[in-house]
Amino acid sequence: MKIFLRMMLKLFHLTKMYVIISQGLLYAEIRETHYYASRGDNMIKKEMIAMLLAGGQGSRLGVLTSKMAKPAVAFGGKYRIIDFPLSNCINSGIDTVGVLTQYQPLKLNTHIGIGIPWDLDRNVGGVTVLPPYEKSSESEWYTGTANAIFQNLEYMENYNPDYVLILSGDHIYKMDYEVMLDFHKESGSEVTIASMPVPIEEAKRFGIVITDENKKIIDFEEKPENPRSNLASMGIYIFNWKTLKEALIAKADQPALDFGKHVIPYCHEKGCPMYCYEFNGYWKDVGTLSSYWEANMELIDIVPEFNLYEEYWKIYTKSEVLPPQYIAADSVVERSIIGEGSEIYGQVYNSVIGCGVVIGEGTVVRNSIIMNQTQIGDRCTIEKAIIDEYSRVGSETQLGTLPEKENDTRPDIYNSGLVTIGEKSTIPANVKIGKNAVVFGETVASDYPNGVLDSGKTLIKVGD
Repeated sequence: MKIFLRMMLKLFHLTKMYVIISQGLLYAEIRETHYYASRGDNMIKKEMIAMLLAGGQGSRLGVLTSKMAKPAVAFGGKYRIIDFPLSNCINSGIDTVGVLTQYQPLKLNTHIGIGIPWDLDRNVGGVTVLPPYEKSSESEWYTGTANAIFQNLEYMENYNPDYVLILSGDHIYKMDYEVMLDFHKESGSEVTIASMPVPIEEAKRFGIVITDENKKIIDFEEKPENPRSNLASMGIYIFNWKTLKEALIAKADQPALDFGKHVIPYCHEKGCPMYCYEFNGYWKDVGTLSSYWEANMELIDIVPEFNLYEEYWKIYTKSEVLPPQYIAADSVVERSIIGEGSEIYGQVYNSVIGCGVVIGEGTVVRNSIIMNQTQIGDRCTIEKAIIDEYSRVGSETQLGTLPEKENDTRPDIYNSGLVTIGEKSTIPANVKIGKNAVVFGETVASDYPNGVLDSGKTLIKVGD
């Protein structure tokens, strides 16, 4: 038996696999994660599991999230936003991830599937999609970040973890969560909050942590008007399982139970040891159209601040089987990302082009994001636009060429001079669309008086 145990440890020392023995008891420690099996008891114990919050609408992305959850939005020519936290998990050795979905989950669920691209298709653990569900006594949507976790206590109980990692599914970054876990253990923390420095004038937009010289959290402020620190919470937490469970049960009746507003203050008031793990790498909250556009444009800088090409920390995604990209002989491509299966017959400058996109002859695209399976006609001019998937733009159309004006419906969303085109939209030939304008749906020539949709105008022809 001892020889067999040593062989198993040697064989699986880099993985988190377990072979159940039908009789007797086998105990093994693999990378500090304990697995148990005994007759009649197949409970598996994981050292740390991840709970990934991916149910938000992301309303500040406007029409981009009208029909899908924010984590499902395309990014970087071939990825979706949720690929980044999922890849971080598997790269960090975390093989058990619960993905909590709610708003418009179809595209997100289809993308995740059973987790094959991230090596999360496991018999024990792996990725599990966790939507709200009807209970015997009542039914309830997820009403807050912590409420969503509370409603899945049973899922977490199945793995009896020592630690639970709470993640958001809508940020762009690379982080080794194992390093954060080591910090959590060494500091003797029960709650560790990942934080990063931000300009003090922006600090009021975030949850702010105030620490001593040892990074112990002495106070926590949720979006304060006059912040006392510039260390902003990234919405990434490691809890001791017992601490998290006790806090969630204690605050279960709190309406819209939230980590930043309720659970973290509760743990602080109870005197739980809380520490700040300071992160100084790239992290981007792509919660607005301007920040989403900026994050994509940063990928094509001469020296990208965020590098998608690192061999040791790959970002994985579900990839379609597509032919190679085609760049025509008389086309021009400068400082751009071009996705697989795309055909470029025109000119593309400083842009991110998704997979299966067609850019027609004589068309010029600058400073734009054009997502998967979109077709752009001939002799178009496209300047600083975001065009969502499966859209059609007719020939000799101009986007973003008119003088800038404020959007007439949602200036808080549609701004920064961007033209925004929603998913599966159709734009007829020979029209002009100005800056800060938004189009969503199948439009025809009669929707454009004198062939123009002026800057700041909104044209939506899709129901909710």
